[in-house]
Amino acid sequence: MARSRDERLRRLAEARLYFVCEGLPNGRDPTPLLEAAVRGGAGIVQLREKAPRCAEELISLSEPFRRVAADRGALFVLNDRPDLVEACGADGVHVGQDDAPVAEARAAAGPDSTVGLSTHSEEQLLAALGAEGSDRPDQVSVGPVWATPTKEGRPATGLGLVEFAAHEATVPWFAIGGIDTANVAEVAGAGADRVVVVRAIRDAPDPEAAARALRAALPAAAHV
Repeated sequence: MARSRDERLRRLAEARLYFVCEGLPNGRDPTPLLEAAVRGGAGIVQLREKAPRCAEELISLSEPFRRVAADRGALFVLNDRPDLVEACGADGVHVGQDDAPVAEARAAAGPDSTVGLSTHSEEQLLAALGAEGSDRPDQVSVGPVWATPTKEGRPATGLGLVEFAAHEATVPWFAIGGIDTANVAEVAGAGADRVVVVRAIRDAPDPEAAARALRAALPAAAHV
């Protein structure tokens, strides 16, 4: 049974750890990794494919994400394909500054879906926060705090943008970019109570322990 928008927004507000992963991490079935991440505290899992994929491939790759999220009470977000949210059984979509505008993504994904937006500067963050109606994202990511190979060519914003978001954000927001168990305390100290990670869980020897350590380093999420 599909979740209501209110239920999705509640889970979004409660989430502190957001795990982004490709459909076949290291060429393998993602199910054990996704389950470990959610057991460790990830409240959101996102399917993000860097290589171009046709609709049929993405729908097939989405199945473990949908199933694990449904079984374990997490949200499943699809990256950059609002047109496939319903077919993939996702709870929402995440778009970047160069992708479909938020209102367009929301129309394609469906009225009950959540829409997240990447922001990389104070100006972009303020524009997102100032948007109204269907143009307003349900959540934003802020960063990359540190340079990361998952976003090659994107300059690091440093902790300054995290501090700015902590004072200005009026929707749930997640710090992103190069965050791991060694530096998550710095991000939390700058005011973040939610983070997005890729490698910190995907490449960890013990993904569940890594997720647990990341979540434990974050303060209780404030309900916005």
